[in-house]
Amino acid sequence: MRLTVVGCSGSMPGPGSAASCYLVEHNGVRIVLDLGPGSAGALQRYAALETIDAILLSHLHADHCLDACSFVVWHRYADRSHGPVALYGPVGTMERLGAAYEQSASDLSDVFDFHPISSDETGLTIGDMRLSLARTNHPVDTYAIRVEAGSTSLTYSADTGVCPELVRLAKGCDLLLCEAAQPEGELGYPPGLHLTGSQAGEHAVEAGVGRLLLTHIPPWVDADTQLTAARTVFPATELARTGATYDL
Repeated sequence: MRLTVVGCSGSMPGPGSAASCYLVEHNGVRIVLDLGPGSAGALQRYAALETIDAILLSHLHADHCLDACSFVVWHRYADRSHGPVALYGPVGTMERLGAAYEQSASDLSDVFDFHPISSDETGLTIGDMRLSLARTNHPVDTYAIRVEAGSTSLTYSADTGVCPELVRLAKGCDLLLCEAAQPEGELGYPPGLHLTGSQAGEHAVEAGVGRLLLTHIPPWVDADTQLTAARTVFPATELARTGATYDL
């Protein structure tokens, strides 16, 4: 299984990265986790859009879903689509994207084969990849996603504050792709919406993961400070970088 970081900037695109988007590939099947602003263009560096088998939107905040609208434009006008792509997201996803695309709820069924998700999701498979979900500690319905293929596994935290459910979902995984948007010891987001670097490290320790990859750090937050804080708790930590790949 291979993970490619398409976009990792938190809350908005940054000067060197699109907002959240991650490409996961295994045995010729490609799934995309989130499609934040700027990511549809960046994704085309790593995969032709017609080769994407499924899109999973962790939640409906703009920085995680709005470039699905760009996918609509490509699908309808590039004349290269092979039919609707599977789209997994919280209840209300199609209405959210329809409103964003045309300012009123529209029918996107020609573009997306929509599947609502919940934390009760069991037995979800895409190709040879098995997926599990957990509701995270965030104000809207938000789902962490665990992807397993053979004996390898990765978990994507999506957006969350301190979250025992994320620890449970990530237990023993090879790589935890975890947000660290909240500055250490500084004013930032309201308490509980996001993790600090040290809190991300604590989640990695509790889950017993192999590696921690920090992501979703906003452009105004110093990434190296977040990294240092996480490594103090969990040494096997790296920063997500646009274009980086991880073979698991």
